[in-house]
Amino acid sequence: MLSLIKSLNRRQKRAIMLTLDSVLIVLAAFVSFASFGLSGGVMKHLANYVPVLPYLLIVTGITSTWLGVCTSSLNAYEKTAIGNTAILALILGAASWVGATISGLDLPIGLHVMIAASFFALVVISRTGMLQIVLTIYRRSPTRCRVLIYGAGTTGTQLASALRGHETIEPVAFVDDNVAIQGLRLANLPVYSPMRIAALISDKQIDRVLLAMPSLSVPKQAQFARRLEKMGLDVQTLPSFAQLIGKEALVDKLTPLSPNKFLNRDEMSRSIGEATVSYAGKVVLVSGAGGSIGSELCRQILECQPSKLILFELSELALYTTNMEVSQIVEGTDIIVVPILGTITEPRQVRKVLATHNVDVVLHAAAYKHVPLVEANPLAGLVNNVLGTQTLAEQAALARVEKFILISSDKAVRPPNIMGGSKRLAELVIQDMARKHSLTGGTVFSMVRFGNVLGSSGSVIPLFQDQLRRGGPLTVTDRSVTRYFMTIQEAVRLVLQAGAMAEGGEVFVLDMGKPVSIMQLARQVVEAAGYTVRDENNPEGDIEIEVVGLRPGEKMAEELTLSGELMSTAHPKISSAREEGLKEFEIAAALRDLREALIANDEEKARGVVHRWVEPPL
Repeated sequence: MLSLIKSLNRRQKRAIMLTLDSVLIVLAAFVSFASFGLSGGVMKHLANYVPVLPYLLIVTGITSTWLGVCTSSLNAYEKTAIGNTAILALILGAASWVGATISGLDLPIGLHVMIAASFFALVVISRTGMLQIVLTIYRRSPTRCRVLIYGAGTTGTQLASALRGHETIEPVAFVDDNVAIQGLRLANLPVYSPMRIAALISDKQIDRVLLAMPSLSVPKQAQFARRLEKMGLDVQTLPSFAQLIGKEALVDKLTPLSPNKFLNRDEMSRSIGEATVSYAGKVVLVSGAGGSIGSELCRQILECQPSKLILFELSELALYTTNMEVSQIVEGTDIIVVPILGTITEPRQVRKVLATHNVDVVLHAAAYKHVPLVEANPLAGLVNNVLGTQTLAEQAALARVEKFILISSDKAVRPPNIMGGSKRLAELVIQDMARKHSLTGGTVFSMVRFGNVLGSSGSVIPLFQDQLRRGGPLTVTDRSVTRYFMTIQEAVRLVLQAGAMAEGGEVFVLDMGKPVSIMQLARQVVEAAGYTVRDENNPEGDIEIEVVGLRPGEKMAEELTLSGELMSTAHPKISSAREEGLKEFEIAAALRDLREALIANDEEKARGVVHRWVEPPL
């Protein structure tokens, strides 16, 4: 039956309603004649009235179509449609009187009024009955969705009224925090306490909850939604009236904020300056070109007008995205962009790429950088970060590349974790390569060390903003944790400037200002989005900040150098650290032990290599 109802088109439904109304005209006439008590017998007067009926059917059909009575949907048969039915009934009564007069029938005027009233009553009753029948059929359908409305205010009651005649959605009940209305019936639905939601889900077979509380802040709505979703419910939020009429954005209140808002200092100069000469007309290869740092390196390198830019990337999606963006930037110029899908751990591929394109400069940004992930996958992290760096550096030296710049991290300084240890081993590899080649007129090997980059993939700001979208809480590992921060743009500018002044073996350290409290940063993110922090001083705030404890391998504060000694350079924001590396035979032994651990798939042995050769935390 349900499939038959759904298969009817608009014309077929109108024909059914006109046919029904025609039958109701005849029935209204019979009831009126039978009830009016005319002398001479009901059947005699009815027989005389029969010639008038075709005339009434034609007039009623035309008028019904004009007024839209026969085309009104059953679930919208309210107020306006009932008013149009009343007009149709009045026209029917008038037509009956005119037809009877023309036919010479001496019928009282009250009879025609009764025909009109009977027809009106029968139409309204029939429409209501049909609606209930159709709804019953839909309710028995397994695809019907039973919804609970959270919020019994004006918005909630209007929503319930709008959904009452819906074909596939059935409002079942309200829940509301207001004790004064709990236990009442609003919009013909019972109002329950939120404490009974779990019981209602089971008793009333609830499929979905509709949050009808548009005045509630977005984070608090998200908190409600998350709790309900844990009960296995589908949750949807009703927008406010201001949003629906375009007075307020119909999107999440949280909009991307410029990372420099959280630096707590002035952003550095946007000009690369004279460093552009070091890359102009050169063939530049960027490893990890699809990452946050790598892609920004590509953008800023293009400002230096290289002859060719090689995008070397392991991830197909990341390479595709960066290549599409970079290709649009170089459109109309002579710069050639070459996307290379591959891994720095494969020496044959690296050798071919460097030789084929006669690479002049390598900017090595390819690395696994997320501390918990590398801690859980130490072998993969060490292969990529250490042996990949060794492979790329050795092949660059053989290909007589002019400069090789390693993008390092402050996490490489006395690291308590495998990620930092892998970056420190990579630094030691580059220091060893610098001794072998830079001082003998070969490839210049140097490295640039800096801290956290605001806005990069997996960094704290995107994490906080994602937690904010979900209604919180924002998670901080410890109230006293601090980190150094830079924007991606200023970090890359200084990397390129440091690379331009590199002569071999330097450990460049970027000036990132003072370390920033992560707890304070979390508060800034909440307040910058227009919300308030919920804590002991403000229990009614929007977003809570939760302290979850330090993760494995995490430090309270990062260091920039091993020795604490920094020497100034030609650039005021770039310093050079004086640090001793491993001897040639020591780095050879470290790499040999690491390879043996990887061949044996022995994670503990690999960790042991890091602990033996990398400076421990203080």
